[in-house]
Amino acid sequence: MKLKLKNTKNKSKAKDLVSCARWRKISGKYLLINDFGNFEYLKPTEFDKWLKSKLPEKSKVFTSLAEKGFIRNRMDFDNLSSKWRNANSYLFGSAGLHILVMTLRCNHSCVYCQSSAIDPSKKKTDMSYRTAKASVDFAFKSPNPTITIEFQGGEPLLNWDVLKKTVTYAKGMEKKTKKSLILALVSNFSLMTEKKAKFLMENEVSICTSLDGPKKIHNKNRTYLKESSYDVTVKWLKYFNAKHDKQNKKYRIFKPSALLTVSKNSLAYAEKIVNEYVARGLEDIFIRPLAPIGYAKKYWNSIGYSAENFISFYRKSLKHIIKLNAKKVIREKTAMMILDKVLNAHDPGYLDMRCPCGASIGQIAYNHNGDLYTCDEGRMIGWTGDDIFKTGNVFKDSYSSIISSPVTKSCVLSSNLEQQPLCFRCAYKPYCGVCPVYNYETQNSPWGNMPSNDRCKLFMGIFDTIFELLDKPKEAAILSKWVQK
Repeated sequence: MKLKLKNTKNKSKAKDLVSCARWRKISGKYLLINDFGNFEYLKPTEFDKWLKSKLPEKSKVFTSLAEKGFIRNRMDFDNLSSKWRNANSYLFGSAGLHILVMTLRCNHSCVYCQSSAIDPSKKKTDMSYRTAKASVDFAFKSPNPTITIEFQGGEPLLNWDVLKKTVTYAKGMEKKTKKSLILALVSNFSLMTEKKAKFLMENEVSICTSLDGPKKIHNKNRTYLKESSYDVTVKWLKYFNAKHDKQNKKYRIFKPSALLTVSKNSLAYAEKIVNEYVARGLEDIFIRPLAPIGYAKKYWNSIGYSAENFISFYRKSLKHIIKLNAKKVIREKTAMMILDKVLNAHDPGYLDMRCPCGASIGQIAYNHNGDLYTCDEGRMIGWTGDDIFKTGNVFKDSYSSIISSPVTKSCVLSSNLEQQPLCFRCAYKPYCGVCPVYNYETQNSPWGNMPSNDRCKLFMGIFDTIFELLDKPKEAAILSKWVQK
């Protein structure tokens, strides 16, 4: 809820009137949050006094509220505006993430596949080197000084020759443009070889895969007919971990990372899944909810779940992770990105939780044929025959035309929380964001309807969980270490 008291003619009371703020009741306390991203927990009696401008000026609570911008005539606008600008620095930037879909072919049959992957034998959906080269050229036209190119699929290693040449070309563009280049690969590891791994490491390509938990759960979610998908994943995680630990003086070797996509099959195994990540030497776990997009939407009744189901799973997982931190450091990435916003006033690059979202202005997705989309989720919608999120083509359109296109503008407008009635009043507005693609798929409009939006409920539960833990000294100390600068 958002509060704003009207001005008063009584000057003796006007000196400590509350400033514009939002609040939410958490574990018996009132959590105040303002537009600058500052927060404060108040007991009910303190909250009541704050509302009535009756807090003693010499009290610790009043001093803390004044320092954080909750007292109208004690606001340090220089510091507060600087903090706001730092937290929203992306508004002054441009697209940094460029997702190249090397192929739609895949040799796995995952129960939740959102990319609508097709049979490995059908090579018509492979990205040609001509298209890959044009995509890299297009990416470097972004004014952003740091360009991240992420190779996705399908399974991108099915188009290895083009991927390899594209990496080499991108490295050349880095030298030519004097920009910083970050390269990343998302792979299921099924086609990985030591020769390919050596090339990727030598060119400082970070590696990410999927790990959905212990063998039984992982293989049920991620079917690979030739052999156990789990065994393949574990084998290469071990390989890249060993290479990372040894390092190399000539180039950096990144520690491999893994993503967890939570399906209905996962819900009963929160602790076991976290333990699996620890056992595999992974320091982070990214607990991602399943989205009803593409293939997952078609089979939602058999693999999907409610927002409440996911929140319960997330809470159990996060509490178990915190418990494990007494002996072993493992962090949850969603929490880390939110904590970075809350505690450091820093944008962690989480494009799905920006206001406006990162569609086109933060990321661009390049389909195998050179078609451009606002994001990878928008591209998935395009694969079903609906090009509502298509912005152009690398061979036909300029970077400026993509950014100024009606599609980009509509995504920016529909993901602006200032224009979302419920979001504008929400306590978590300074840290949150909406997804036009999710809204379109589930509610038939990029704008969406937040009161009945499961994604809104889902993130509300995540925020509640994190702020409940931040009010507990022991848990807060552990969470704070995750984002220490």
